[in-house]
Amino acid sequence: MDSQSIMELTNEHVMHTYSRLPLALVKGQGARVWDADGKEYLDFLGGLAVNSLGHCHPRVVEAIKKQAENFLHCSNLYYIQPQAELAKWLVDHSAADRVFFCNSGAEANEAAIKLARRWGKANRGPDAGHIISLRNSFHGRTLATITATGQAKYQEGLEPLPAGFSYVTLNDLAELEAEIERQGDKLCAIMLEVIQGEGGVNVADREYVQAVRRLCDERGVLLIIDEVQTGMGRTGRLFGYEHYDIEPDIFTLAKALGGGVPIGAMLAKEQVAEAFSPGTHASTFGGNPLACAAGLAVVQTMEDEGLVERCAKMGEYFMEGLRSLGEKHPSLVQDVRGKGLILGLEISRGARDVAGACLAKGILVNAIGDRVLRFLPPFIITEAEIDQVVAALDGILSGMASCN
Repeated sequence: MDSQSIMELTNEHVMHTYSRLPLALVKGQGARVWDADGKEYLDFLGGLAVNSLGHCHPRVVEAIKKQAENFLHCSNLYYIQPQAELAKWLVDHSAADRVFFCNSGAEANEAAIKLARRWGKANRGPDAGHIISLRNSFHGRTLATITATGQAKYQEGLEPLPAGFSYVTLNDLAELEAEIERQGDKLCAIMLEVIQGEGGVNVADREYVQAVRRLCDERGVLLIIDEVQTGMGRTGRLFGYEHYDIEPDIFTLAKALGGGVPIGAMLAKEQVAEAFSPGTHASTFGGNPLACAAGLAVVQTMEDEGLVERCAKMGEYFMEGLRSLGEKHPSLVQDVRGKGLILGLEISRGARDVAGACLAKGILVNAIGDRVLRFLPPFIITEAEIDQVVAALDGILSGMASCN
């Protein structure tokens, strides 16, 4: 089937919930993908931070094949070996003591909200179910997580929204302190991303995150960190919170954890995890053998091949390249920000046009609004491939500048 046929079939039968680019991808290998007509693209979006090992990493593919031949699904009424092994790896390598597995980042954040509220009511009082989150955040598309998301555009038409959420501005400590005072005994948790990916690659200040941890300790409330996009090495550390020398009470994972197979995880400290008991939360497919076998292959490959360290190194190199664009095009480039290989290039205008021009050159990037370009390449990316993208951006920005 060619690209046009795939697009026509999709448009006829699939609900219109995505603003899709005119591109039908059918194959991926490493940092490259191909469309149904055979055209090759350099993937600097990585399935929105999912394909951190690149497409079809042989160890992940082999693990999926082996597990599929042996045992695809098992109910959580029974014990599941790959689930237990992946949980142990995550606990051994993080600040958490226990794991709940699900199927996506939204489900992981939904579980975090439920756990925080159960903990709050058991430890702070019957009214302690309020959660403070941040403006420009993004936590998922379920009704609770879209309410936790501090962007009104995603909530439009979904009213009435669940009660018990309020929003503050990233890096504004005074506003947070005032909101904590306002909520008082109703507060159970503060929820944040250390880098707001969907919000424009906005990085939390070190002092801010450390102050949030201190305030949570002083007030006896939980700190939830959404690591769905930043986790599993994306920032150049295994988890984004490690950059801030703090530990969350709860944090969430998805995206890169499965290497392309759907999986989510909510992790918590022991004394918080105890707020869940049998029957208080569940997932039919959460922690299934196939997803956990893929997850084990992902984490073991990251560890064996030093891919988190490689992400940090390639991120520094890419950041230098993007900053060089700022020196060449000061009237267009406003900011370069991020950590590791979650990077944002803020320009004065035309981000969607730049992303479209990159697509025409065979490069996949993402525009957030009309001012920010987001880059989420796989950790296996090379300096030569980074140079290719920087050179393409340089040419596109030069063309924009000459039109002024």
